[in-house]
Amino acid sequence: MTDGLTIQNIEICRNGLPLLAVDAHVRPGDVLTLMGPSGSGKSTLLSAIMGDLAPAFRATGHVLLDGRDLTDMPPEARHIGILYQDPLLFPHLDVAANLAFGLPRGGTRKARRDTVTAALAEIGLQGYGPRDPATLSGGQAARVALMRTLLSKPCALLLDEPFSKLDDGLRDQIRKLVFDRIRAVGIPALLVTHDKADATAAGGQVIRL
Repeated sequence: MTDGLTIQNIEICRNGLPLLAVDAHVRPGDVLTLMGPSGSGKSTLLSAIMGDLAPAFRATGHVLLDGRDLTDMPPEARHIGILYQDPLLFPHLDVAANLAFGLPRGGTRKARRDTVTAALAEIGLQGYGPRDPATLSGGQAARVALMRTLLSKPCALLLDEPFSKLDDGLRDQIRKLVFDRIRAVGIPALLVTHDKADATAAGGQVIRL
């Protein structure tokens, strides 16, 4: 069995016309960066890996995770997490409830509450559980979104330009947090970006479209 995320001869067409072709492997704890301009198919590849490709697109090839072929599996069975440009926190839930949403089902109420409390401390947001997500800064919201995704215990992580809307100083801080957590948890990650600084910070292989 090959550990990590394998993108095996994936070819994507849009309305019958070739869009991109990628063949790559990402080891646990590594970040593969896919760089290209808008419209080059970066985010479309992530959709194919997640299993929610739009009807206008058609993909061939295989997606494997730790040797398991995910190609014909529904998105919820793939155990892949994703971070977007926007944190996408639920506005009707407080910060603690947003984090709890990422937890796998089961466990006692106290155990879940303790996990959320520890997660907030880990990202430097002790006591922020009751806060309205709308009151968080951009960096705080990004940290909550990252931790919510990690609490779901994904086997791989996709990053869809998650740093692009952060200011320069904050971008460096959140980059380090994300990449450090990926290495600490030991999961493969795929980053799509148009920013060379993102690729440099990721420190792994770079594929240019």
